[in-house]
Amino acid sequence: MNLLAWIMLFSLIGGVLSVLAAGAFLLFPERSRIRLLPHLVSFAVGALLGAAFLELLPEAMESPHVTTQQVGAAVLIGLLIFFVLEKIVLWRHSHADSPECAATPGHAHHHPPLRAAGILIVIGDAIHNFVDGILIAAAFLTDVRLGIITSLAVAAHEIPQEVGDFAILLHSGYSRAKALFYNILSSVTTIIGALLAYYSLAGLEQVVPFVLAIAAASFIYIAVADLLPDLHQRAQRRASLQQFALIGLGIALIYAAEVVLH
Repeated sequence: MNLLAWIMLFSLIGGVLSVLAAGAFLLFPERSRIRLLPHLVSFAVGALLGAAFLELLPEAMESPHVTTQQVGAAVLIGLLIFFVLEKIVLWRHSHADSPECAATPGHAHHHPPLRAAGILIVIGDAIHNFVDGILIAAAFLTDVRLGIITSLAVAAHEIPQEVGDFAILLHSGYSRAKALFYNILSSVTTIIGALLAYYSLAGLEQVVPFVLAIAAASFIYIAVADLLPDLHQRAQRRASLQQFALIGLGIALIYAAEVVLH
């Protein structure tokens, strides 16, 4: 199988199939979903951190085109970029949900705040998936093994995220069918991002290590800034032990994949 086929296959796994898996998760009884979702989040934290520190960063630092300091700077810049992007999304969220916005008269600019929040989620997810596609392609352009591991990490955090997106869309008044349709539509941007990266990065070997560093920053930021705070809301000893075990399992999966695919 040629490199482009690998990229397309695992972009599909990281994007569309993770949405379908999240959609299947919604078929579970609500009580089961509430119980299982924190476990999925814990596992995703481990997979993201494992992929960032055991695979992406070492691979970027091994490149002859960059120094270790340059890779570190790229990670730092990436973390700041994702912080700013998330702030922008939160500001828009706050505006969409504000009573003043909801109370504005006229059909031209009146939008129910919940419906607007749902639209924001779809747009934000499409951009996120587009970036995921670029990261997957950059990893495959470095090494097929690294591409597979990166795709596994993307899928691991996409499934619980997509479950959350489904919940927001349903809460915004969308039917299950429309919520699934819009999530699949936004996931297609993973393939678009992968294709764009394949044709634009294939001849730019010196750029790929920086993309890998940004990918690592993305994984670290999602795990530490978005997912871990949710886990801290369940501080009971038993829950904490379960979280630690599942984070360790996520890291172990990435390490095992690295050993098997090496």
